[in-house]
Amino acid sequence: MEEIKNTENTEITEKIEITEAAGENYDASQIQVLEGLEAVRRRPGMYIGSTDSRGLHHLVYEIVDNAIDEAMAGYCSHIYVTVHADNSITVVDNGRGIPVDIHPKTGKSALEVALTMLHAGGKFGGSGYKVSGGLHGVGLSVVNALSVELTAEVKRDGKIYRQTCSRGVKTSEVEVVGECGRDEHGTSIHFMPDDTIFDEVDYEYDVVVRRLRELAFLNGGVTIVVTDERGAEEGRDYSRRDTFHFEGGINEYVRYINKNKEVLHEEPIYISASKADDPLETATVEVALQYNDGYNENVFTYANNINTIEGGSHLAGFRSAMTRVINDYARKFKILKDNDANLTGEDIREGLSAIVSVKLTEPQFEGQTKTKLGNAYIRSIVDSSVAEGLNTYLEEHPQQAKLILDKCLSASRAREAARKARELTRRKSVLDSAALPGKLADCSEKDPSKCELFIVEGDSAGGSAKEGRDRHFQAILPLRGKILNVEKTRLDKVLGNAEIKCMITAFGAGMDADFDETKLRYHKIICMTDADVDGSHIRTLLLTFFYRHMRPMIEKGYVYIAQPPLYLIKKQNFEKYVYSDEELNRTLDEIGRDRITVQRYKGLGEMNPEQLWDTTMDPEKRIMLQVTMDDAMLADETFTLLMGDRVEPRREFIEQNSKLVSDLDV
Repeated sequence: MEEIKNTENTEITEKIEITEAAGENYDASQIQVLEGLEAVRRRPGMYIGSTDSRGLHHLVYEIVDNAIDEAMAGYCSHIYVTVHADNSITVVDNGRGIPVDIHPKTGKSALEVALTMLHAGGKFGGSGYKVSGGLHGVGLSVVNALSVELTAEVKRDGKIYRQTCSRGVKTSEVEVVGECGRDEHGTSIHFMPDDTIFDEVDYEYDVVVRRLRELAFLNGGVTIVVTDERGAEEGRDYSRRDTFHFEGGINEYVRYINKNKEVLHEEPIYISASKADDPLETATVEVALQYNDGYNENVFTYANNINTIEGGSHLAGFRSAMTRVINDYARKFKILKDNDANLTGEDIREGLSAIVSVKLTEPQFEGQTKTKLGNAYIRSIVDSSVAEGLNTYLEEHPQQAKLILDKCLSASRAREAARKARELTRRKSVLDSAALPGKLADCSEKDPSKCELFIVEGDSAGGSAKEGRDRHFQAILPLRGKILNVEKTRLDKVLGNAEIKCMITAFGAGMDADFDETKLRYHKIICMTDADVDGSHIRTLLLTFFYRHMRPMIEKGYVYIAQPPLYLIKKQNFEKYVYSDEELNRTLDEIGRDRITVQRYKGLGEMNPEQLWDTTMDPEKRIMLQVTMDDAMLADETFTLLMGDRVEPRREFIEQNSKLVSDLDV
């Protein structure tokens, strides 16, 4: 059995569904018109991306985004999010409150319209909000459609209004249920996700917290309080509570990103600008950046608080301005001589952490998931704003400017050395097997989608894996010892490491900017290491290398971790492999503990080829974990913490989490 993540991927967004018809029976009766919010319930993936955990959490974000829109408009200062014991959610804000008066076109209360009609809300027409995030007016109604029950309460004009719904259909009229002070205002949404829609209805507190912290950073001054009532201890009504308030906004965000790194300049460089001369192209730009002494670029971009993980026009403007201004400064002060080549963008962004946040009236996103900003005019606004702000900073801070330029020049020299080393690792052709490393035992299958590569430690395990594999589709690459920790190593030294060169050549797809997914020779790259501390360390080193230099492999789901058994239990004619201490104790309780033989496997090399195939490599029986990367910032933070230079944060992490380790084999 393979533990593989599966997500829904639908693109059709029509509210008319054509059913499958056979032959001549295809007529008007085959056309189904989905009324009201039925389209959302029939195709939820079109609106929230999927019905797995990610889609479930998206419901919370949609309601919070509405409150954040009120904050961006200047009407909301506090947002409260509560995860209740039954996994229902309540989001309360002190914004203006959803209007409750009669909508002129529908003849219904504006609250009912917002709850039950798609594409209805204050985000259309430009009069309700100048900028907004969310699903452009469909967020509240989508959450309503996908909830078993939803209750909306609004405080406005001294009264408290309430309406209830179930699965997108109102179950009560808008009614006055109480009074409040004339100066009290806001909206409360309580909803219970529909367990017939979602794969599971269990919110992960840490996932919710990461997004709410992010929103608090991006909207400096807003206070967001998140509470988890599940597992409440005696004497208090919650198990966890976090409050986020950052007056410094994205300046504090950059400091947070660099908290475990040595920075080159203590204060982040902050740039802010706006454009309002054209009502259709109104925009504000906020940029905060800070260099550290590492080798990785961490630039995160946002449009109306939406994390545009694929970048877009705002990222292009930021990068072009950075490259131009740094080179102009270097030329002006003779840091670059007349015959020197310009620094590349890659040189300039080494060790750079930055937040680029734009807010605009009519964002145009490429793709259903809104991960790339398409508004062309934003590029020039960001470019000119960053160029002016960065140039001013460099002129006014010559000492910090020298540190930044020295960093860029050092990166340039290392890049040239890395270019020469990279040439040695490139393959002329995917079919040129002569260029493959000698230690690789390749498979005969040529279709990458059917091929697997097991990366194993040591010749002993490599020998067992080579003998036990299915040679048709399984390749084996044994590594000798531990690879370099790329978190602490510059690229030219990384490319000089023999084991890393073997992997790059075997994979066939290059690395970093040269990575080409179409040339990847295996679509399952499986880390198969011993079930001990050394094995865990080797696996972490491999994952660090993949994350830093071959990130698309993780993003596309090509990286896996093998799960070899820890024990073999024998009792008379009974034999069973078990994969954890918990499973061992459970099995022993079931079969009895008299005259039991338990063999502990400390290394893959202790298994003969048949055992390794049966337990770890046979697709019909094995357990594999797929490595995913739902949160790039969290991944970066974790790799920096565990593999970086700073010892104290790592010690604190180990002390805080040591209680989670039940059986440490040292």
